[in-house]
Amino acid sequence: MAGCAQGASGEREGADPLARPIERRAELPWVKIDKPYLFDGPKGKETLADLFDGRSQLIIKHFMLGPGWKEGCVGCSFEVDHIEGALVHLEHHDVSYVVVSRAPLPEIEAFKRRMGWRFKWVSSFGSDFNYNFHVSFKPEDIEEGEVYYNYELRKIGIEELSGRSVFYKDADGDVFHTYSSYGRGGDLMLGTYNILDLMPKGRNETGPNHNLTDWVRHHDRYDSGGYVAATGRYLPADGS
Repeated sequence: MAGCAQGASGEREGADPLARPIERRAELPWVKIDKPYLFDGPKGKETLADLFDGRSQLIIKHFMLGPGWKEGCVGCSFEVDHIEGALVHLEHHDVSYVVVSRAPLPEIEAFKRRMGWRFKWVSSFGSDFNYNFHVSFKPEDIEEGEVYYNYELRKIGIEELSGRSVFYKDADGDVFHTYSSYGRGGDLMLGTYNILDLMPKGRNETGPNHNLTDWVRHHDRYDSGGYVAATGRYLPADGS
């Protein structure tokens, strides 16, 4: 198969509410990846198998940073802010973590330097990886009215959306896609939410969107004013 045909969303309707999420994920079918995807990384071209970096498990963060963007999605940035401290523990437990965006590598590295992140971040520019995993959409597909995202057809007016996908590489070097989640499925990655859930006010998302776009900012922009659009992108107070 060329891309992603199986997985799981953050919220699956009809699922047994008493079943443990870990058990449900373990029961999902694995899909062999036989397409030779190539990514641009700091060390040059790399295949999907290369991204495992000698480990058998890989999680990819589909980060919303399209070609020509000056900075990444605020929600994606909030998510990956939580991963830095976990990297050493994941790597010593047979898991590699890699961020993938469709922006060219120089644009990725400029934003990465600004944010001070250390995780591996590669570019899928020129590849159909993002399209096959349903996190990037071509203008003509958007114009048709509906695209496939989070395991359903929906109307979307932007070319980039977020998610995360998990892969396994066996002893023969074959790579399998084992799981994906999109949308609010990323809440599992947000330690800040777990702490807020303990607080008297809870998440306290009382703005017009009733989600993180009402209050989360790039970690270097909390005192800069402005707001976050429904697309997840930061807009200065002057609207420029």
